[in-house]
Amino acid sequence: MGHAPRGDSIESHFLNGAHCPTAELQQILYIAVMTDLTKPFWIPLFPLQTVLFPEGLIALKIFEVRYLDMMKTCFKNQEFFGIVGIEEGAEIEDPAKPNILLSEFGTLAKIIEFDPIQPALYMTRSVGHARFSLLQSKREKNGLWMGEVQCVSADPDIAVPDELNDTALLLSEIITSVQKQGLSESQLPFQEPYRLDDCAWVSNRLAEILPLSVSQKNHLLMQDNPRLRLDLIHELLEDGVDLNSTLH
Repeated sequence: MGHAPRGDSIESHFLNGAHCPTAELQQILYIAVMTDLTKPFWIPLFPLQTVLFPEGLIALKIFEVRYLDMMKTCFKNQEFFGIVGIEEGAEIEDPAKPNILLSEFGTLAKIIEFDPIQPALYMTRSVGHARFSLLQSKREKNGLWMGEVQCVSADPDIAVPDELNDTALLLSEIITSVQKQGLSESQLPFQEPYRLDDCAWVSNRLAEILPLSVSQKNHLLMQDNPRLRLDLIHELLEDGVDLNSTLH
């Protein structure tokens, strides 16, 4: 089994169309030349009944030993783990129903905050990076899921077309509404920069907060064309999906 690649080196695989912090760009370009990340690799998985999108934020309260050890290692070594949706089953293990069905797609996540609340209880915050397809998975003796994943290309830069400007405007209004609540930076559901003119960024942020099933969100995640993803979200909104209720 190969080791999970370091977080900064994985990002290098997605320079074509990816949005990387300027301060890290030189290092990422160097690693891109030195490392071939087009091949499948193994990473620890965190199955959840939700879906993380690239550049999205997710807060997790960690208390199970299997995940505490995994998250501590990933945070210390700045390695990625994989967020993958649960199609069938529960996040908390049920001895009567030990098997879960994992989604075929997921997202690499990198921990940016790892704060102890009390002994054996941590609050973490992670950011989504590249999407991946899950080729195979297995469960370790300690209950931790491992997955062989193949990263997919980053979304290309596509400007929001005029006919979808109202969808981007809706997201802008939501961001403004959230900012007026006086939340701290660590409590905000989105992180800057707010690229409201970019199909991928707008579609991903809306997909995160839409009240949809894991299967529906994964259908959006797996779309290779961010314009198509935004079209699908626009249709959902026109069909009456109550987006604002998810923020209360």
